[in-house]
Amino acid sequence: MSTRVSVLIRLFVPLVLWGCGAAPTAPAASDTPADLARVQHAFAETYAEIVYASYVDSLTTAQTLRAALDAFIANPSEATHQAAKLAWLAAQEPYGQTEVYRFYGGPIDGEDGPEALLNSWPLDEAFIDYVEGAPNAGIINHSEQYPEITQELLVELNQVDSEESVTTGYHAIEFLLWGQDFNDDGPGDRPYTDYIKGGTAANPERRAAYLLATADLLVQHLEELVAAWEPNQPDTYRAAFLALAPEEATRRILTGMGVLSKSELAGERIFTALDNQDQEDEHSCFSDNTHRDIITNAQGIRNVYLGSYTRLDGRVIEGTGLQHVVALVDPELNDRVLALSEQVQTAVETIHVPFDQGIILTNTRPQILDTVYLLQDQGDAFAEIATALGVQINTALPE
Repeated sequence: MSTRVSVLIRLFVPLVLWGCGAAPTAPAASDTPADLARVQHAFAETYAEIVYASYVDSLTTAQTLRAALDAFIANPSEATHQAAKLAWLAAQEPYGQTEVYRFYGGPIDGEDGPEALLNSWPLDEAFIDYVEGAPNAGIINHSEQYPEITQELLVELNQVDSEESVTTGYHAIEFLLWGQDFNDDGPGDRPYTDYIKGGTAANPERRAAYLLATADLLVQHLEELVAAWEPNQPDTYRAAFLALAPEEATRRILTGMGVLSKSELAGERIFTALDNQDQEDEHSCFSDNTHRDIITNAQGIRNVYLGSYTRLDGRVIEGTGLQHVVALVDPELNDRVLALSEQVQTAVETIHVPFDQGIILTNTRPQILDTVYLLQDQGDAFAEIATALGVQINTALPE
């Protein structure tokens, strides 16, 4: 069987049974179910606090990014351009850790959730702005078709033609700051003069309007997520989530962890690019920040398992983690997952930088493939935990 077929089988066959034997045994009725429910509820409360804190941090860095973009547009220069790019990179650090809160219909990607407007990729650059060989491409350069660039227009056009017709979010801003990446060992090098009248590209005013409109949307959508997880407020998603039966709250959390680890991160974000050896398939292809995306996504999973999140200011949100729930029902499984989590984090932190070279170099591809396998194993372990708790999860991406 080829390596590619082997990986795809591991990615897309949901884990229900284990080997040739029966699934792990759920806790018996005599195994202090009241204690288990209490710990699961404490875990849900810690989870909600971590979600809220990480979204607040994401909003804070997005507001800082918005201010840096304002300064750049007001006075385009090498210095203000660089400051805006650094602010974008900083904004990715907390947001990357929030990806584990997806895939179970919560505020981020449930009905009317903003995920598709926040972090969609891959992105068809020519749908937004000029690209190599097409200087008049994109919404920015079609003033006759789109006389005014507004937030409403960008939302309306997002993914209108295909999933790649992305108009908003982090990666639209990334492209507008860095431009296409044609460098082997560095990011794109869009000049700041693209934003100066009479500079290096047509329609600098429209490009500026697009950049700021997208940044405003980014802040607004993160504000919605912060509000959804606000503590001590009635009629919020957080209040409804904490009112769930403990096993249902745990099932949702495990679903997010399992899908991100086994399918989204291992499959869509790493293996697809590795298999195609195509820069266009990497997550942050314009800025060469994909290695950090991978690290922070994995860290987000680890945060939930351990019940700990380190905030921007260094404060630590710490409480009951999934590890404490699992330790009640299967201490050996908990020890195994803790060890696997450490292996995953070590693996993602040693991926070749830049990632777009790591996926094509003969001496770095095997390590990246091993990382894929570890993330898949971790996703399978989360499914095993679910079964041990008497619930089932699907680690495949939702249709």
